[in-house]
Amino acid sequence: MDFGSPDTWRWIWLVVAVVATVGELGIAGSFFLVPFAIGAIAAAAAAFAGAPVGVEWAVFLVASLVTFAGFRPLARRLDAASSSTVGAQRWVNRQAVVISDIPGLPGATGMIRLDREEWRAESLTGQPIRAGSSVLVTRVDGTRLVVLPLDEPEALPSEGA
Repeated sequence: MDFGSPDTWRWIWLVVAVVATVGELGIAGSFFLVPFAIGAIAAAAAAFAGAPVGVEWAVFLVASLVTFAGFRPLARRLDAASSSTVGAQRWVNRQAVVISDIPGLPGATGMIRLDREEWRAESLTGQPIRAGSSVLVTRVDGTRLVVLPLDEPEALPSEGA
């Protein structure tokens, strides 16, 4: 293989572009290999246009650096947006309403409504929490949520008063 031949480098650049693209698909969302794939495509285009190998390398480096600089802000925004949790962890730091009293006993559970879902819940403080109270979900413990009371419902006036 003659590495000084522009004909050889045409195919090397195409292989680099394919490998970088496939690699990016394997680690999707990072945008780390995309700039190299674009740089390799640009270098392959220069090679097919008959540019010398040194010029192909310059095209590859410049195109890769420019693309890398352009994609970094997008990659950071996507990383920040994807830092949200998935599954049941998405309920942490959300407010809910107690629909059946949560006893203050260790391991005892009541029920809360979080959006349209009902969950078993236990009190973080160990204090009972009455139905109608607003609570904050502090963590997920298996199939139940651990909650912190935010407010108590106002007591109903007594019948005899």
